[in-house]
Amino acid sequence: MEEKKHAQAKMLSGLIFSVFFLLFHSPISSATSPPSPPIVCIVGGGISGSSVAHFLRRDSPHTALTLRIFERSGVVGGRMATVVLAGETFEAGASILHPKNFHAVNFTKMLNLSVKKPPSSESSLSLGIWDGEKFVFKTLDSNSKSSIVQRIVAITNSVLLFVRYGFSLVKMDSFVQTTVDNFLKYYASFESRPVFETVDEMLKWAGLYNLTARTLQDELVDAGLSPLLIEELVTVITRINYGQSVSISGLAGAVSLAGSGGGLWSVERGNWQIVAGLINHSDVVLHRHEEIESISYHGEYYELNSTKGNSYKCEVAVIATPLDELNIHFNPPISIPKRKLQHTHATFVRGLLNPAYFGLVAVSEIPELVGTLEDPNLPFSSISVLRKHDEKDMSYKIFSRKPMADVLLDRIFR
Repeated sequence: MEEKKHAQAKMLSGLIFSVFFLLFHSPISSATSPPSPPIVCIVGGGISGSSVAHFLRRDSPHTALTLRIFERSGVVGGRMATVVLAGETFEAGASILHPKNFHAVNFTKMLNLSVKKPPSSESSLSLGIWDGEKFVFKTLDSNSKSSIVQRIVAITNSVLLFVRYGFSLVKMDSFVQTTVDNFLKYYASFESRPVFETVDEMLKWAGLYNLTARTLQDELVDAGLSPLLIEELVTVITRINYGQSVSISGLAGAVSLAGSGGGLWSVERGNWQIVAGLINHSDVVLHRHEEIESISYHGEYYELNSTKGNSYKCEVAVIATPLDELNIHFNPPISIPKRKLQHTHATFVRGLLNPAYFGLVAVSEIPELVGTLEDPNLPFSSISVLRKHDEKDMSYKIFSRKPMADVLLDRIFR
């Protein structure tokens, strides 16, 4: 009997990093009396809200600044969530961090958290691209613990990729690197860059705005990538990372491709510890299980009312969670453009894949990472091995656009 657990990670179409909706008002104070330290209310206890709290505490001239974070669930972390499967903990949301995510790197060092890097063997993990009937491409697998053997397998797989996709791989890498270099401009000191009033201004300054106005497919075609690479490998990557096709925005797609490179890492015992550490380090008043249902502007302050019947007055209000998924009443009303969201479902299974489902004879023939092409009839985006307990017992994570029914899981697993 395999053990199944489900977790839903809600991913927003076109969003690469969290955007804060900031409501700010600077009250006029008397010339004869110093202004009282402001109160800042932050809605959302994920990486966005905790980062806001950290930077405000670090950079604000008000040493007595009061920070409040409202989290509607019982735990902090947002998409940095974990699940427990048969006594073992696995990342359910934001599972990996990029080596050039310098904020995350610095947070981890500041909080003395332990970094977990993928085992060296992961460089030779087998990949299979499944079209619903057969694997159109597979890399080699190696169960050897010898670093020399693993290196040989990795080189062989690089050759196999090059034979199939050619110099388009180099063009893809160049496209990704250009985007990453532009993104790194945001880490420049405050003195060397302007203050941005809008997200559009921020993107234009870094040379990223045009990527948001076109699809990833359009960008990659212009970059000279072959149709085969876009249809297969690029599609597999975007489906795994964002649950979407190459019709995703160019900026989202570029970041998705960057997340498939090397040097990726995570935090021991869960990435959510970054969020918890920032909140503790920033001296925050944390309101768990308290959802904000209305925010009203009263000229000198904002009034936040929660579902618990409590009312809070704040000089600054920050919405650090997707507005699309909130049911907050704003007074005066604000305009929130409607967007089509893609919800990705993460299903965790401990058991063993059924090779017959993939037209194979033995489980050992199934790649450790099964990616899929863009086909509405395919029930999942990817299946990956999280942990191999033994030859007949493994933990898997499945990404899909819809919940995985038990009947379907019984067909895929034996």
